[in-house]
Order: sequence, then C-alpha cells, then structure tokens
Amino acid sequence: MYKKISARYVLGFDGTRHTLIEDGEVVFDGDSIVFVGRHYEGRVDEERDYGQSLVIPGLIDLDALADIDHLILDSWPAPDVAAGHLWSEDYFANRRRDVFTPSERATVREFALAQLALHGITTFMPIASEIHSSWAEGLDELVDMAETSRRIGLRGYLGPAYRSGVHVTTAAGGREVHFDEAWGLAGLRDAERFMDHAASLADPLVTGVLLPCRIETLSEELMRQTARIARERDALVRLHCLQSPLENELLQRSAGRGVLELLESTGLFGTRLLIPHGVVINGKDLAASAPGGPLDLLARHGVSIIHCPLTSFRYQKQLVSFDRFREAGVNLCLGTDSFPPDLVRGMDVGMHLTRLVEERPDAGALADYFDAATIGGARALGRADLGRLAPGMQADITVLSLGHFGDGVVEDPLRTLVLNGTARQVTDTFVAGQPVVVGGTLPGIDLQALRAEGQRLFDQMRAAYSVRDAQRRTPGELFPPAYPRAEVSTPVTVR
Repeated sequence: MYKKISARYVLGFDGTRHTLIEDGEVVFDGDSIVFVGRHYEGRVDEERDYGQSLVIPGLIDLDALADIDHLILDSWPAPDVAAGHLWSEDYFANRRRDVFTPSERATVREFALAQLALHGITTFMPIASEIHSSWAEGLDELVDMAETSRRIGLRGYLGPAYRSGVHVTTAAGGREVHFDEAWGLAGLRDAERFMDHAASLADPLVTGVLLPCRIETLSEELMRQTARIARERDALVRLHCLQSPLENELLQRSAGRGVLELLESTGLFGTRLLIPHGVVINGKDLAASAPGGPLDLLARHGVSIIHCPLTSFRYQKQLVSFDRFREAGVNLCLGTDSFPPDLVRGMDVGMHLTRLVEERPDAGALADYFDAATIGGARALGRADLGRLAPGMQADITVLSLGHFGDGVVEDPLRTLVLNGTARQVTDTFVAGQPVVVGGTLPGIDLQALRAEGQRLFDQMRAAYSVRDAQRRTPGELFPPAYPRAEVSTPVTVR
C-alpha cells in the first residue's frame, strides 16, 4: 500500500547530506521509502498532510532509558548521603533481592518504551539500572521486553545487561567493586540465549546484541568471552567506559591496567564496539589524536561513541569535545540515558556545551549533532538504510509540530525546533512504514493508567534505597527535597 505524507518542511537526503524540502512529500510502500520531494504523481492509496510540521528521519537512541528514571534521585546527592545510593557490603553479601516482581518489571519496561516512542525515538538500544535488581538482567526479562517493543512497534537492539561485579559502599565509607564471577558468566550465557531467541523471531525489528555493564564491573575473563562471542556472531557490543576517572582507578586495582589497555588485550577493540560517554578523554590535548592516542585508537578500531549530552551535563560532565572527536574520525551517535528521553533537548545542550568547551560560537554545529542522531546512529548499527529519508531507505519517520504559538517564529525549522522546542512536539511516528505514535498517543495503551502505575513503581524503587543503605536512612534523608515540606495543616498568613 502506497502512503503519502506531506508537511511544510521535510528533511530529505540527497545521497550525501540531509536537505530541507519546503512543502515536501514522503511516499512509502510497505517498509520502504519510494519517493521524497515535491509533486509526487504516482500511485497513492492513503495520504496525510501534517501542515505546519517538520518531518525528519526517525531518531536513533543508542543509550535509551528502559527503566523508571533514577537520575532525578542521584544527580544531586548531598555529600553526606551520596554513598547511600549504592549497595552496602551487607546488602551485597546477605540481603540482595529484586525490588520489582517480573510483572512489575514488565510494566517498568512498558512505561519506558512508551516514553521513547512518544519522544520520537524509532530505533533504540536499552539501558537500565541494575541497582534495584538482585544482580543484573536475565533472559526472561529481555524476552518480555522484546515482546513489549514489538507490540509498541519500535526497532530494538536488545540484550540482557550482565556483569561480574557491583559497586558497593564499604563499612569505612569507601567505594569498591565486589565480584561474583559465576553470576557474570551466567549473565553472558543468558545474553547468548537471547540472541538465539531474537534470531528465532525472524522479526526485522528485533536484533540481539551484547550489552555488558560498566567495564569496571566486568572480569577480564568476562570481557574476553564477550569479545569472542561478538566475533563469532558478528554481534554489536556496547560497553560503558571512558566515563569516570574512578573506573580507571578501580581497574588498576583489579586488573593492573586501564580502560584502553583492557579493550586491546581482551579483544574488545576487535568487535563492533559502541562506547557510551567518552567524557574522560581530553580531545583538546593534541596527544589525544596523535598516533597511539585515545582518539586515534578509537577511530582506527571503528569504535562509535554514544554521546549523551543532557545526562553528562546533569552529572557535571561534558565531552571534550564533540568537534574534536569528529575531527579525529570517531563516529558519533547520540543517546538519552535518562529521563526525558529527549534528543531534541540533548542536541540543544550538546551544541552549547561544545561552544563552552571550544570557546567559539561556531562550534557544535546543529547539522553535526542532527547527523549524530540519525546517520551516526545508523552507522554505529551498520545500517545504511536507517537515519535518512530517501528512496530505498526504511520508512522510519518522525513528525514534529511547529504549529503552536509557543513555538515562536520559524527561521530554519530544525534550528527553531532545537532552540525553542522539545521532543514533546512529536505528533506521529512510523517504523518500517507502520504507525507507532498517532496524534500524540500510542494506540492500545492507556497512558494515564500507565503513568499512575509508573509513579507507584517509582515510589517503590525510591523506598528500596533505604533497604540497601548501610545506615538504613529514610528516603527523606537520602533524597532531601528542594525545600522542606510544610508541617502546618492550615494556610500561612504572610503579614
């Protein structure tokens, strides 16, 4: 069936770069685009004009929140309670448990994936916190997530997160990683089994990948086995590293080597590797891009860096810098990593952080950031048919309204969207030609009921921090409010 959508603005692709088409049209048949331009004269079975809107390629989020957000709790902890956000030694050794039942965890996934869809994400690779699980993620959990993703209609690159160690707060108040290798190897076996399951589905919207946790929570053997399986299966690997000086300190203690040395010695540099963050690399240092420097190594090994500007900013970090990584030949893509899963806000924050780092008003070009959210993500996945609106590409499409008075005036539609707006202006999306978001809603999902259940589960997650805390402090002590809550029950009169 041939479907035509039209809008005041369409970002097409001319074979080299995105190009703006005013009063543009996109025509697709099944899952593939057949025309992008103006005045299509061929067959049309169904059409829709979105008016004062911007039609763009579906956004690709490769560090996509698949959880109830915890950044709202831990991005500004008071110094005296920060350690209480981790597991205590006693909890690790004696009291580990799942905060959520399997059914509740499935609801958490649905809540998160619905948020991704409503924010214009069409392709995602999930990230979730393991802090409220008894260890990490299991096979059944990801089988369930795959079904939720298919039901909503997203394109998912999925796998259970696994690890052999976990960050704990010691009795003396320090921070260490405590290991249980058997759990790590069991998690890797689940990851292999999920890849087999994903292949058995024969669904182009579900791809199995390897998603180990943070590098300092992996043993060397777990890294080597991950690299071996990735090579044997030609599977993508995403590994969180190069994100904190602490990880290098911990790795030196446990392995006697740093991040880059371990990526080389364990064979992970020989895989299709994606690394979220990269914020510990100083790209402004000329040695970084010199032969053998970190940027040179990343570029030569074909590593993609998943830049998460909004989350990095909230944790007082920044990529140094987006432009330097690009100039060194490192492929850059984008992730959200926390709530809101809003790549529009992410691009805005990222652009301005780059300008601050580079101290130039022309740094962090919008086109480069938008390329990262589309073409860069597609390149990281090895998918030349994603991230572009052109004939032969997959019909993954996001439509954002620019018709509200609050959007202001339109100068350049993409610049107006990023500077003035958010991804909450998404009205419609298509994945492989099928509608996912329709008129700002997700057909078949009661969003109000899901939001209420999400709030209940968040409150449950928040309360569980007290159980893990060595001092058993209350949630109110661990997460003090911005202002103290009033204790009076009658209105206060100000004289």
